[in-house]
Order: sequence, then structure tokens, then C-alpha cells
Amino acid sequence: MTDFVADYAGASVRPSPNHGERASGRKPDAIILHYTGMPGADQALNWLCNGESQVSSHYFVHEDGRVIQLVPEARRAWHAGKSAWAGEIDINSCSIGIEIANTGHPGGLPEFPAIQIETVVQLCLDCGKRWSIRPERVLGHSDVAPIRKVDPGENFPWHILHQAGIGHWVDASPIAGGRFFQLGETGQPIEALQSMLSFYGYDLEITGNFCERTKGVVEAFQRHFRPALVDGIADFSTIDTLHRLLTSLPKYSQAEA
Repeated sequence: MTDFVADYAGASVRPSPNHGERASGRKPDAIILHYTGMPGADQALNWLCNGESQVSSHYFVHEDGRVIQLVPEARRAWHAGKSAWAGEIDINSCSIGIEIANTGHPGGLPEFPAIQIETVVQLCLDCGKRWSIRPERVLGHSDVAPIRKVDPGENFPWHILHQAGIGHWVDASPIAGGRFFQLGETGQPIEALQSMLSFYGYDLEITGNFCERTKGVVEAFQRHFRPALVDGIADFSTIDTLHRLLTSLPKYSQAEA
């Protein structure tokens, strides 16, 4: 495939060779947001369009709000890698990937320009409407690939997206004292914590052991929903924020599910 018509009216096209068929005729029902994590936007875009890289995304959003489409939405872009969410392990086949130009953690976590976020909002709304993607199915790469990935990072303004009807969000509970759980602890409270994280969608086995994997998933949760402190310790703020997210999940009928 050398050329195609952009699915998003605001995008120009620069085809990437890195894509394939969606498994079993899947349609996208999720959007995964990434930061590029490279020194320059053009360098990142060139890499996504290089056949040797074996990576791509459907969209690339520049700092100034320009949108480039690299892969048709109907195709399976190679953006999520080894990842999982809510029991689904082929995230690439069920999602649309959006790369956002930002140097990320390697560059000191710079802020995302307002015009860039406005564009991401419009792009997510457009894709969401076209594919009937539920708001809570807009996730970060770090959500579907804890430990392995940390993008789009603590500075990504999820609350702004939520104000526009994108993503799931509650204001994080204040960081305070009280009981907390951390690496090495075991028992029923750890099982309960793991169950809550798993029910929300994170790929986590319920063992009752606060292992390295559990710590990494807690960090991923904090990075998205309690970004003021990302330390992998399940304190009251983390657990209460998670509980309020679970209780505020939209309820869907069987026909809509």
C-alpha cells in the first residue's frame, strides 16, 4: 500500500510500510496514546515510516498541531507491542495508535503545547465517533504495557481530554498518611488491591503477593490517574482514587457491550 485517503479530514498522509491485517476482522474499539520519546519530531516520524523499524502508528501529532496519518484505520498498525488490557492481548488488532511528538522522560518531561492537545482531543473525538469507541477505552501505552512503557507520561493532561468526553477520570485523592502497601507484602489486602487493578483492566495476576509486577502496575496506574507521585506504593490516595474510578465506570446494557 503506497498511498491512501486520510480517515481524519485534518490529516495529511505519509504512508508507513509497517502494518498488517487486523486479526479476525477486528474493528478498533480502543485508542492508545503514546509520546515519541525522541529528540526531534522529524526523527520520530522518519523512524515510524522506516520499514526497518517494524513500528508505526495510525497518527502522528506534531507540537504545532499538524496531523500526519501513517496507516489507514482499518489496518493493524504496530504501535503497542507486547501489551494487554481487560483480557485482550492483541492490542494492535483492536486499537488506533496515536503518537504525540514529545521528548518524554528522556527529554525531562516537557509540557505538551495547548494546540497539540487540542488537536489530540479533536482526533480522538473523530476516531471515537467513527468507530463507536467508549471514552474509558482511551488509554496510555503505559496502561497496556506496564513496566515496559511509561508513555505518554505523568505530564500528559488526561483531565483536559476528559473534560471533552475522552477517557475516564476522577480527581485524585489527596496524598496523605495512613496505611499503605508496598513491595514484599503479602495477604488478603494485596489480593484485594490486585483484584481492583485487574477489574479495571490492568494485566495483573491475583496472587496476594506485592511483587515487582504489582509495583509496576501500581506505578502505571499512578502515572495515569495520580501523577503527583509515581512511586509504586499503594497508599490511601492511590487506592481511594482507584476505588472511585471503579465505582464511576459507565454502565452499559448487554446490547451495547
